[in-house]
Amino acid sequence: MTYKYNYVILFEDFGVIFVIRLQKQIADLGYCSRRKAEELITAGKVYVNGKKITELGTKVNPTDEIRINNEILSVQEKEYYIFNKPREVVTTTSDDKGRKTVLDFFDIDKRIYPVGRLDYDTTGLILLTNDGEFANLMMKPSSKIQKVYLAKINGIMPKEDLITLKNGIVIDKRKCIPDKVKVKSIDKKTNTSFIEITIHEGRNHEIKKMFEYFHLDVLKLTRLSYGSLTLGNLKSGEYKKLSIKEVKTLYSLIKK
Repeated sequence: MTYKYNYVILFEDFGVIFVIRLQKQIADLGYCSRRKAEELITAGKVYVNGKKITELGTKVNPTDEIRINNEILSVQEKEYYIFNKPREVVTTTSDDKGRKTVLDFFDIDKRIYPVGRLDYDTTGLILLTNDGEFANLMMKPSSKIQKVYLAKINGIMPKEDLITLKNGIVIDKRKCIPDKVKVKSIDKKTNTSFIEITIHEGRNHEIKKMFEYFHLDVLKLTRLSYGSLTLGNLKSGEYKKLSIKEVKTLYSLIKK
């Protein structure tokens, strides 16, 4: 299995030096995601060998000293976790409004960060890691890693609307086609339904917008699985470290 990396190779005195984009190096060192690294660079918070860097795409090599917020970055052992996110928890490493973040539930000495996001009121499975390349591959739509959600909606979708949803609808001027849609249960007394929906893109508020298209509100939303991973017996607010085998299985699901 091969992937395209943002490396430039230089030859010096018959040796080989791998030069890498700064934002990717920051992510690979486990400090934060590549997207967050780009924000830090443009905000002027990243220094390479004592020099402030603000230009995206700047190349560095493994011997360069990278400093962010007076912290010198160093190589960390890669770690991977799944977490059962409760409601009213933000999927970030910090929050300026003082709300609980996913990291408040972790008692580990490694710096990790979430892979993608779940909404504040959405519960369920989310990945956290300090492996920037892994995080990037898991989030890329082209990798086609499937995520399964269970949505409780305030209504009962007619058969024709379900067919329309399965065939794809236009959201924010882009066609959105779920991988699978399945009605799990219907409660006519409360006029609510549970619908299982599988996607691989994960655009902002994608599932909620799917049901808004049909004038339906999502009352509860839970992510049940991420690729080959499921919540299993993991209770709300609990996390579990992934084994090497589980991580390799996730890699094997990436579409070339």
